[in-house]
Amino acid sequence: MVAARPRFPTDHEPTIDVRPALGRFEDFATVVGPQRAGAEGCWCMAYRDSRVPNRERPAYMRAECATEPGPGVLVYVDGVVAGWCSIAPRAGHRRLLGSRTIPVPDDPGTWVAVCFVVRAGYRGHGLMHRLLSGALDHARSHGAEVVEGYPVEADAGRVDVISGYVGTVELFERAGFERAAPTTGRSGGRPRWVMRRHLR
Repeated sequence: MVAARPRFPTDHEPTIDVRPALGRFEDFATVVGPQRAGAEGCWCMAYRDSRVPNRERPAYMRAECATEPGPGVLVYVDGVVAGWCSIAPRAGHRRLLGSRTIPVPDDPGTWVAVCFVVRAGYRGHGLMHRLLSGALDHARSHGAEVVEGYPVEADAGRVDVISGYVGTVELFERAGFERAAPTTGRSGGRPRWVMRRHLR
């Protein structure tokens, strides 16, 4: 008998909390790792260093999850891991350092929230908002003064899961971010913005 896929509970108000991924590689892998045996996945390496071969990415992220401040945060619903947000200093993201589409910020200590993943069964319950809020708390607790994101402009339309991994402008605006600059980047054909929030 196949075990039922975990889902957001609808029979009670669940406990939802966001925790750093530090020391929680297995939970990170549950959310971000491939769902099929033998499949290759991004492992949230697209911005960090896409040169790392697929077979070496789990070990790379295991090391990231074992090193302060960790690579991001995880959201839990009644103790079950349900989602992920990559939040870390921009300097650790090779793709952003040489980007031709996303401008380099004036502050070299800027942190970035570049990826969101919510597990199937937990979508549609506002967990991306919880993740971004928890990500800001995590960055603040490690001395971050500025956080950026590079979400898509939804234009009141529905953003698919693949294109929406970067978040939406509305998501970031609701978390207190402001539009800092347009980019020449796109996700799913939609324009992306530099969204910025000062924490101090």
